[in-house]
Amino acid sequence: MSKLKKSELKDFLDEKVVLYNNPKFIESDPIQIPHQFSKKEDIEIAAFLTATIAWGNRKSIIKNAHKMMELLDQSPFEFIMQHQESDLEKLNFFVHRTFNSLDFTQFVKSLKHIYKNHKGLEAVFANYAEKDSLQHSIHQFKKVFFEIEHLERTKKHVSDPLKNSAAKRINMFLRWMVRNDNHGVDFGIWNSLSPSQLSCPLDVHSGNVARKLGVLKRKQNDGKALAELDKALRQLDANDPVKYDFALFGLGVFEGF
Repeated sequence: MSKLKKSELKDFLDEKVVLYNNPKFIESDPIQIPHQFSKKEDIEIAAFLTATIAWGNRKSIIKNAHKMMELLDQSPFEFIMQHQESDLEKLNFFVHRTFNSLDFTQFVKSLKHIYKNHKGLEAVFANYAEKDSLQHSIHQFKKVFFEIEHLERTKKHVSDPLKNSAAKRINMFLRWMVRNDNHGVDFGIWNSLSPSQLSCPLDVHSGNVARKLGVLKRKQNDGKALAELDKALRQLDANDPVKYDFALFGLGVFEGF
């Protein structure tokens, strides 16, 4: 398969994008959680929290993300901005793998800090964006997120690309927010950023498929691999490189490629 010429590879992947980048994709994907909301702040907070716990079994990710929204009274922005200390007690029993109630509580407080003092999530990422990458933005976002008093243990739940992390979950969240795909999957509600700046959410599935297709050589799924994959996908489509996430992920998960 890796013997495909660049033009053939592009045609093959473009077909797969069409196949998977449609509303049917939502039914089995965690992106369904933010799709329940219509207000910008609710969408982005629901998306950020969902993406944060998006590792492991997809059914349990979706189930626990629904649980998170219930605990935030199905109004994540209002809860975050208006909660009293006593309101946080009901988060006490939440757990998804290593992300527990202490982390959830910290996230609520850090998000409040970002909306109150930094004009919201979009503003923070846009503030530090580079022309063709958001990886520096993610690094700075982590600093802002933990500017307030915080638990050391919670820091591991926000990745840092400058420490060679592929930052899969935040890159996925950014894809959801920035890409306007006109197919009803990604939201495209952050106009201050462009899809050309996005990086692929690199995980086991997309990494394995990318290697089989010869667009990724590096063995680990880390920051260096992401840079390599970014470069390859930008050669296929400089304006919307991350649309190929649908192709790579779909081929891996749904076709066992």
